[in-house]
Amino acid sequence: MSLINTTIKPFKATAYHNGRFIPVSDESLKGEWSVVMFYPADFTFVCPTELEDLADNYAEFQKLGVEVYGVSTDSHFAHKAWHDTSEAIKKVNYPLIGDPTGAITRNFEVMIEEEGMALRGTFVINPEGQIKLCEIHDNGIGRDAKELLRKVKAAQYVASHPGEVCPAKWKEGEKTLTPSLDLVGKI
Repeated sequence: MSLINTTIKPFKATAYHNGRFIPVSDESLKGEWSVVMFYPADFTFVCPTELEDLADNYAEFQKLGVEVYGVSTDSHFAHKAWHDTSEAIKKVNYPLIGDPTGAITRNFEVMIEEEGMALRGTFVINPEGQIKLCEIHDNGIGRDAKELLRKVKAAQYVASHPGEVCPAKWKEGEKTLTPSLDLVGKI
């Protein structure tokens, strides 16, 4: 069964954010758009490139009213240590959630049980707490923050324009489609 359009499951955790440890829960993700990005582990190779890419584009997510959360099965203490030692991770100014029990990772169905770490899972969650986008990658395949921004914009557009859909490669300001009998066979 797909997680699309399901409500996120309850959780409580601690995140490292802007030099502090803060509580984060499923309720933190409600009331605004959220991106939850799971990655395998701190102090690895592809992960810092992805987190840095998100950090470089974080202001754009913020302009859209989107909070970004990075999640791994490391502790919030490990997140702080990584932040203090990695030039790429020093750029991260969004919360890094520690999930040492793997509960959140299992809730989002991205746990690799035999390794105790997450697949590269990306989730876009609407203000009601429903998952609107779910992408899961093999851990060798890095993600692109600009493409994620495009998808967030499409999800927000569809949410605010009932009856319209965004075609392939849609970008903000471009034409959308209104599914109807008149379009059948004409695209």
